[in-house]
Amino acid sequence: MLKCVTFDLDDTLWEVDPVIRQANQTLWQWLEDNAGTFTQLHKPADLVEGSKLRAELLAEQPEIAHSMSLVRLRLLEKGLENCGFDPQEAETLAVKAFEVFMRARHEVEFFEHALEMLKTLRSEGLTIGALSNGNADVGLTGASELFDFQYNADKVGTAKPHPLMFERALEHTGLRPEQVVHIGDHPINDVQAARDVGCWTIWVNLPGQEWPEEAKADEKVTSLDQIPAAVKRIAEKAKHRATL
Repeated sequence: MLKCVTFDLDDTLWEVDPVIRQANQTLWQWLEDNAGTFTQLHKPADLVEGSKLRAELLAEQPEIAHSMSLVRLRLLEKGLENCGFDPQEAETLAVKAFEVFMRARHEVEFFEHALEMLKTLRSEGLTIGALSNGNADVGLTGASELFDFQYNADKVGTAKPHPLMFERALEHTGLRPEQVVHIGDHPINDVQAARDVGCWTIWVNLPGQEWPEEAKADEKVTSLDQIPAAVKRIAEKAKHRATL
């Protein structure tokens, strides 16, 4: 019955905050070297979530809020235009700056046991997918051979907990929800959202937090090496349910 396992990426397979901090530092240095007026008139905080510049951008273009890539690209364009660059120059520089950021954004350090766990699941014949609200591409992280497909908010046009990303994964694999386990760290965006479309769920709780009301997962793990055994238990539940 169980055919596929899907994973959230950021804070499920690696810690995202240190990666983004380093990527932002790399981006800022590039801007300083290639568009100095940007760093003279702005602060590093202008490029992060919650900034005034970001709020202004999303007020003007609310339709891009789901896309971390588009938000950052347009944020760079807006900041560069504010510094006196004409629209064409701003667009060209923003694209180059975004490429610098994205290269650094993929310099991730996988959590302990992550790669071995993924290899174990593949060896058991399971299809493995990535479903992420972030803009990471597993193909650029050194784990491309361990994934069969990937969808993110940029690609589908909405972010979890909206069901569309899960629906696209089901369409892609040709599977029913009860044949899929989704694994992630977020009680709502991963556990509740996947459960609502009928998938099995595993909550990744590496910090050992209290079980929130939203995280009524079928299994929970506090270390990634526990996932293969949790998947096997779910497979047995699925098999039993199918005989009822």
